[in-house]
Amino acid sequence: MWRAASRVGSALAARTGDRRARRRGLLAAAAVAVFVSGGAVTAYAMQSDGAPSDRAAIEAIVRSYILEHPEIIPEAIERLKAKQVAGKVAAHRSELETPYKGAWEGAEAPRVTLVAFMDYACGYCRASLPDLARLLKENPDLRIVYRELPVITQDSVGAAKVSLLAAEEGRFPAFHQAMYAAGNVQPDSVVKAAGKAGIDAAKARAAIRDDGGDEAIMQNIRLAQALGAEGTPLFVVGDQVFNGSVGYETLKAAIEKARKSG
Repeated sequence: MWRAASRVGSALAARTGDRRARRRGLLAAAAVAVFVSGGAVTAYAMQSDGAPSDRAAIEAIVRSYILEHPEIIPEAIERLKAKQVAGKVAAHRSELETPYKGAWEGAEAPRVTLVAFMDYACGYCRASLPDLARLLKENPDLRIVYRELPVITQDSVGAAKVSLLAAEEGRFPAFHQAMYAAGNVQPDSVVKAAGKAGIDAAKARAAIRDDGGDEAIMQNIRLAQALGAEGTPLFVVGDQVFNGSVGYETLKAAIEKARKSG
C-alpha cells in the first residue's frame, strides 16, 4: 500500500514542475477558443444574409481587440481553467460527496458539501482545523466529508487506516481531533489517540498492520489525482478545487457561491 502511495506522492510532486507547460497550453487553448468564436460569428453571418462573411476581417478585428486589451487573456485563461476543474468535479461528484461510513461532520441533509483531503502528518491540514470548525458553526446546512490522503510518510497510512476504523465505529470526529492534537503519526501516538476516542487499542494496532482500508485509501488517491492535487490539504466546494491551506475567507466565499448555484 505504501509503495503505491509513495508513487502517487511522487507523481503529485512531478505535477508542480509541469505548471509552466500547462500554462502555455492553456494560453494556446484560449487563443484557439477566440478564433473558434470567430468561426461561429462567420457561420451566423452566412446564415443571416446568405453571403459568406469576410473571415479574415473578423479575425483581424479579434486580433486587434486582443492587442488593445491584453488584460483579457489572463481572465480567459482563468475561466478556461475553472471550466476544466468544474468538469472534473462533476465527473466525480457522487464519489467525492459520499463519505466513507461516518467520516463526516455537519448537516445530515446538506445544501453544501465541502470535501477535505487530509494527511495526519500534514501541518497545513492541522492549521486548517479552526477554519473548518468555524465554517461548520456558521453554516448549519454545511457538511464536511473527510477523505484520507496519506502521502507524506509511511506512518500516515497507519493513521489513515485507524481513521477508517473510527468512521466505522461512529467515532471519527473524536479520533480526528485527537490525532491532530497528537502532533505525530507514529504508531504509539495513533493508538493513544484511538484510545482517547474510545477505540479499543488492540483493534487500532490491528488496523495499522492490516490491509483493510487499502481500497478506500486508493480510491481517495485516484480522486485526488483526477482533481490535480498537488499535496494536502485539498478542498473541494461546489465546482471549485483548492490546493493547500487557503484560509477561512476563501472557503467561506466558495460555500456561499455553491449555495447560490445549488
